Amino acid sequence: MTEPPNRALLPAGLRDLLPPEAEAEALAVERLMAAFAAHGYERVKPPLLEFEEGLLSGSGAATAQQTFRLMDPVSQRMMGLRADMTPQVARIAATRLGAAPRPLRLCYAGQVLRVRGTQLEPERQFAQAGIELLGTDAPAADAEVILIAAAALGALGLRALSVDLTLPRLSGLLLSAWGAPVAEHASLRAALDRKDAAAVAARAGAAAAPLLALLDAAGPVDRALAALAAAPLPPEARALAARLAETVAAIRAAAPAIKLTADPLEFRGFEYHRGLAFTLFTTASREELGRGGTYLSEGEAGEAGTGLTLYPDVVLRALPPAAPPRRLFVPLGTPAAQVAAARSEGWRTIAGLAATDEAGARAEARRLGCGAVLRAGRIETLD
Repeated sequence: MTEPPNRALLPAGLRDLLPPEAEAEALAVERLMAAFAAHGYERVKPPLLEFEEGLLSGSGAATAQQTFRLMDPVSQRMMGLRADMTPQVARIAATRLGAAPRPLRLCYAGQVLRVRGTQLEPERQFAQAGIELLGTDAPAADAEVILIAAAALGALGLRALSVDLTLPRLSGLLLSAWGAPVAEHASLRAALDRKDAAAVAARAGAAAAPLLALLDAAGPVDRALAALAAAPLPPEARALAARLAETVAAIRAAAPAIKLTADPLEFRGFEYHRGLAFTLFTTASREELGRGGTYLSEGEAGEAGTGLTLYPDVVLRALPPAAPPRRLFVPLGTPAAQVAAARSEGWRTIAGLAATDEAGARAEARRLGCGAVLRAGRIETLD
């Protein structure tokens, strides 16, 4: 006999979010969005699905391998389910808000879905909340985005923050400028990203020594800046190093408590970042709180932008457990004014649906997870 399907079983990387985690995530997202709005960022809400050619154009091309696709039964065109919201916001800025004054400050929150998770992050669906500053390519924009993200996280109670800064295009520029064998460029970039000094020494030829010096400079930002200043960088790479230095100076002037580290040769995530890229951490967790960087919104012809995406689920795991809400059982027939007064004092009221005596009300309150009962206008705490 065929066993009935287990309706609680979900595909790998997907899960139900139950009380109280679902509420905690929603509240965290709204507090982040309130912090973004306080700094002048206006909210947009892109759709979950878009036509494939629009979703994967420009900066969205970097998400192609992580995008679910399906056929639209109405238009008979292929659609994609977003794997990242940044390209969607860039599309909105370039099209529907193309005539809006620049710089344009937008924020967003929503769910994304990816084809596969990773060994460290197996979830395939998760929340994002972020900001995009479009129409400017100034180091001050990089600093603003990082500082606002830090302020938003501080509003949730995370203050021991560190920011790891990277230059995703630097390794490619240096491999070409310093004469590394062209056939080895792809493998060398991978080796640099995973800090494989032996592979770099064996394959980089004349470029090995300066590359290894920069590889060894990863860590406190001042050490990385000094190594970049001493390296024989070509002009485009020198401009990237200067941008890093200017951004660091702006962050330190506004928020000296933020710890800054740098890894000049690292590149991570979707490879549409062109200038700086950055990742936020806290001492309360080893997970990434969020990441972002500078990019061109519609490919080489697009406008410059800087954005950062925070991951509310990771943020919540880094916070201390919140105190449970105060739940108050309200027996059937309790005057509405008394119930409203209790709610105004911060109680969450759970209404009884059947008449009970005093003992029955207390038993029902315990069964429903309430810590008190409202009786005759008084709140009686349960033992």
